[in-house]
Amino acid sequence: MKYAEEVADKLNNLLEKNYDTEKGYKYAAENVENPELKSFFNERAQERYDFGHELKSEIRNFGESPEKGSSFTGDVMRSWMNLKSHISPNKEEAILEETIRGEKAAVEEYNEVMKDVDMPPSTQNVLMKQRNAITAALNKVQSLELRASNK
Repeated sequence: MKYAEEVADKLNNLLEKNYDTEKGYKYAAENVENPELKSFFNERAQERYDFGHELKSEIRNFGESPEKGSSFTGDVMRSWMNLKSHISPNKEEAILEETIRGEKAAVEEYNEVMKDVDMPPSTQNVLMKQRNAITAALNKVQSLELRASNK
């Protein structure tokens, strides 16, 4: 496999995860009552949509085609979030817990892709910017969850 194909494959995996997360955030926004959480989840969904477009551009820069759609794993995750939120006595806290878990995984995935030292600086910069935004979202979700659990 050519280097460009390898990098595009890694970026396509991140793209798929961003599609999954965008859908997860939309689901979360539809299933919470708290206006602050609803707004936060909608903003994160838009952010992940934007990340997807940035990743598509990077993939095209490598002469490859972006993949479309979300993954089976993402569909299963949303189903699990749905089930957990219906079983849990605190629906919003359950959704926040799943969001934290997902964002931690996303940061790890970005870190893994960014280990490629031969990746062009422009691509590294895009990934670093996105990873830093995910880390900021993770910190915010953790503080929201802490507030929810203290109520």
